[in-house]
Amino acid sequence: MATYSFANVTAAITGPGGGFNLGNGAGASEEGISISMVEDKDTMTIGADGSVMHSLHAGKGGTVTVRLLKTSPTNARLQDLYNFQQQSSANWGNNTIVVRDPVRGDVATCRQCAFRRQPDLTYAKEGGVVEWSFNAGMIDEILGVGTPEIL
Repeated sequence: MATYSFANVTAAITGPGGGFNLGNGAGASEEGISISMVEDKDTMTIGADGSVMHSLHAGKGGTVTVRLLKTSPTNARLQDLYNFQQQSSANWGNNTIVVRDPVRGDVATCRQCAFRRQPDLTYAKEGGVVEWSFNAGMIDEILGVGTPEIL
Protein backbone atom coordinates (compact mmCIF):
# COMPACT_ATOMS: atom_id res chain seq x y z
CA MET A 1 0.00 0.00 0.00
CA ALA A 2 1.63 3.26 -1.11
CA THR A 3 -0.82 5.88 0.17
CA TYR A 4 -0.71 7.79 3.46
CA SER A 5 -3.11 10.44 4.73
CA PHE A 6 -3.23 12.34 8.02
CA ALA A 7 -7.01 12.13 7.59
CA ASN A 8 -6.71 8.52 8.79
CA VAL A 9 -4.72 9.40 11.92
CA THR A 10 -6.46 9.29 15.28
CA ALA A 11 -4.73 10.55 18.39
CA ALA A 12 -5.95 11.23 21.89
CA ILE A 13 -4.67 12.28 25.28
CA THR A 14 -6.22 11.06 28.52
CA GLY A 15 -5.16 11.94 32.02
CA PRO A 16 -6.15 13.70 35.23
CA GLY A 17 -8.44 16.57 34.27
CA GLY A 18 -9.67 15.31 30.92
CA GLY A 19 -9.25 13.52 27.67
CA PHE A 20 -9.73 14.61 24.07
CA ASN A 21 -8.73 14.31 20.40
CA LEU A 22 -5.27 15.39 19.18
CA GLY A 23 -5.39 13.85 15.70
CA ASN A 24 -7.37 14.59 12.56
CA GLY A 25 -10.03 17.20 13.37
CA ALA A 26 -8.08 18.78 16.27
CA GLY A 27 -6.59 21.59 14.18
CA ALA A 28 -3.19 20.01 13.59
CA SER A 29 -0.63 21.99 11.60
CA GLU A 30 1.11 20.57 8.53
CA GLU A 31 3.89 19.25 10.76
CA GLY A 32 1.41 17.11 12.74
CA ILE A 33 2.56 14.85 15.56
CA SER A 34 6.09 13.54 16.18
CA ILE A 35 7.20 10.72 18.48
CA SER A 36 10.91 10.38 19.28
CA MET A 37 12.93 8.18 21.59
CA VAL A 38 15.34 9.99 23.94
CA GLU A 39 18.11 7.42 23.93
CA ASP A 40 19.65 4.83 21.69
CA LYS A 41 18.56 1.22 22.21
CA ASP A 42 22.14 -0.07 21.90
CA THR A 43 25.68 0.83 22.84
CA MET A 44 28.41 -0.94 20.91
CA THR A 45 31.77 -1.36 22.62
CA ILE A 46 34.79 -2.48 20.65
CA GLY A 47 37.56 -4.20 22.60
CA ALA A 48 41.31 -3.75 22.17
CA ASP A 49 41.43 -6.92 20.07
CA GLY A 50 38.50 -5.85 17.85
CA SER A 51 35.88 -7.94 19.68
CA VAL A 52 32.43 -6.38 19.78
CA MET A 53 29.98 -6.18 22.65
CA HIS A 54 26.44 -4.84 22.30
CA SER A 55 24.61 -3.52 25.35
CA LEU A 56 20.81 -3.53 25.02
CA HIS A 57 19.24 -0.63 26.92
CA ALA A 58 15.88 -1.14 28.63
CA GLY A 59 14.78 2.51 28.42
CA LYS A 60 11.59 3.25 26.47
CA GLY A 61 11.35 6.97 27.23
CA GLY A 62 10.81 9.59 24.60
CA THR A 63 9.03 12.75 23.59
CA VAL A 64 5.75 13.48 21.87
CA THR A 65 5.27 16.79 20.05
CA VAL A 66 1.81 17.88 18.96
CA ARG A 67 1.74 20.85 16.57
CA LEU A 68 -1.51 22.78 16.31
CA LEU A 69 -2.60 25.80 14.32
CA LYS A 70 -2.69 28.95 16.44
CA THR A 71 -6.48 29.10 16.00
CA SER A 72 -7.15 25.48 17.05
CA PRO A 73 -9.54 25.23 20.03
CA THR A 74 -7.45 22.24 21.14
CA ASN A 75 -4.83 24.72 22.37
CA ALA A 76 -7.26 25.95 25.04
CA ARG A 77 -8.07 22.38 26.08
CA LEU A 78 -4.38 21.53 26.43
CA GLN A 79 -3.79 24.76 28.36
CA ASP A 80 -6.62 23.86 30.77
CA LEU A 81 -5.15 20.37 31.21
CA TYR A 82 -1.67 21.82 31.81
CA ASN A 83 -2.99 24.31 34.36
CA PHE A 84 -4.92 21.60 36.22
CA GLN A 85 -2.11 19.07 36.28
CA GLN A 86 0.60 21.46 37.42
CA GLN A 87 -1.31 22.19 40.63
CA SER A 88 -0.37 18.84 42.19
CA SER A 89 2.30 16.20 41.72
CA ALA A 90 -0.52 13.66 42.14
CA ASN A 91 -1.78 14.76 38.70
CA TRP A 92 1.58 15.24 36.99
CA GLY A 93 3.03 12.65 34.59
CA ASN A 94 -0.11 10.52 34.39
CA ASN A 95 -1.21 11.16 30.80
CA THR A 96 -1.49 8.55 28.08
CA ILE A 97 -1.22 9.58 24.43
CA VAL A 98 -2.20 7.08 21.75
CA VAL A 99 -1.62 7.74 18.04
CA ARG A 100 -3.12 5.36 15.47
CA ASP A 101 -3.25 5.04 11.73
CA PRO A 102 -5.63 2.10 11.24
CA VAL A 103 -5.13 2.07 7.47
CA ARG A 104 -1.39 1.57 7.89
CA GLY A 105 -1.80 -0.61 10.99
CA ASP A 106 0.35 1.75 13.09
CA VAL A 107 -0.15 2.22 16.84
CA ALA A 108 2.02 4.28 19.19
CA THR A 109 1.11 4.14 22.88
CA CYS A 110 2.88 6.70 25.06
CA ARG A 111 2.41 6.29 28.83
CA GLN A 112 3.49 8.27 31.87
CA CYS A 113 3.41 11.48 29.84
CA ALA A 114 4.00 14.91 31.36
CA PHE A 115 3.97 18.32 29.71
CA ARG A 116 7.59 19.38 29.09
CA ARG A 117 6.75 23.06 29.45
CA GLN A 118 4.33 25.78 28.54
CA PRO A 119 4.54 26.20 24.73
CA ASP A 120 6.21 29.21 23.18
CA LEU A 121 3.69 31.66 21.74
CA THR A 122 4.32 33.95 18.80
CA TYR A 123 2.06 36.81 17.79
CA ALA A 124 3.04 37.83 14.28
CA LYS A 125 1.73 38.65 10.80
CA GLU A 126 0.66 35.03 10.38
CA GLY A 127 -0.92 32.88 13.08
CA GLY A 128 1.68 30.15 13.00
CA VAL A 129 1.91 26.97 15.03
CA VAL A 130 1.73 26.14 18.74
CA GLU A 131 3.93 23.18 19.75
CA TRP A 132 2.96 21.14 22.78
CA SER A 133 5.77 18.85 23.95
CA PHE A 134 5.47 15.93 26.34
CA ASN A 135 7.99 13.69 28.04
CA ALA A 136 6.85 10.08 27.82
CA GLY A 137 8.17 7.51 30.29
CA MET A 138 7.21 4.52 28.14
CA ILE A 139 6.65 4.39 24.38
CA ASP A 140 5.52 1.24 22.60
CA GLU A 141 5.18 1.36 18.83
CA ILE A 142 3.84 -1.00 16.21
CA LEU A 143 4.34 -0.10 12.56
CA GLY A 144 1.93 -1.99 10.37
CA VAL A 145 2.01 -3.00 6.76
CA GLY A 146 -1.38 -1.62 5.89
CA THR A 147 -4.48 -3.32 7.20
CA PRO A 148 -7.48 -1.54 5.68
CA GLU A 149 -9.77 -4.42 6.67
CA ILE A 150 -9.68 -3.20 10.32
CA LEU A 151 -11.22 0.18 9.50
